[in-house]
Amino acid sequence: MAQQQYERNQDNTCYVGNLDEKISDALIWELFLQAGPVVNVYLPKDRVTMLHQGYGFVEFNTEEDADYAIRIMNMVKLYGKPIRVNKASSDRKNLDIGATLFVGGLDPEVDEKMLYDTFSQFGQIVQPPKIAREPESGVSKGYGFVSFDNFESSDAAIEALNGQFLMNKTLNVNYGFKKDGKGERHGSAAERLLAAQMRKQQASQPNRMVSK
Repeated sequence: MAQQQYERNQDNTCYVGNLDEKISDALIWELFLQAGPVVNVYLPKDRVTMLHQGYGFVEFNTEEDADYAIRIMNMVKLYGKPIRVNKASSDRKNLDIGATLFVGGLDPEVDEKMLYDTFSQFGQIVQPPKIAREPESGVSKGYGFVSFDNFESSDAAIEALNGQFLMNKTLNVNYGFKKDGKGERHGSAAERLLAAQMRKQQASQPNRMVSK
């Protein structure tokens, strides 16, 4: 029953990730109350240890409150770790539509939150920005990645930010290379077509659910 309720209220629900093990349901509830009335907090627990698994969901009364929570809570540090907050209803396939940008020329002082603040003005970011870091020291390697939920936003970000200065260093903003290693970049016509089809499909899904 609770599961169905989750699916029904997806638009009002935030996904919260990168949680330190010391964080409790009560702390998340209290923190997110700053964005609006909270209906439910769910942090899945390990059945053996009863510790949460580093992520969860916060459900609000309205979609506006959920959107506001994403804007003000994403990358806030709890116990030294920046929490990740995004829309639970973002279809997981959305994360791989290819609107992923490579951002080079980063000053060592630029962190994930600064990247998020710089790029989020162009549209919905679907994954927390990633900065490549040295495994042992955690020092930035000077480049990172930002993923949008559509190509219009990523195109606008490239146009506005490529060659601009961030903390006195010139940014190099372009589409990232695909993971298959063939040297092709994201942003191809085929990917754009696929993204447009997925968006149409998602727009028609609520109607199908209602007609059941």
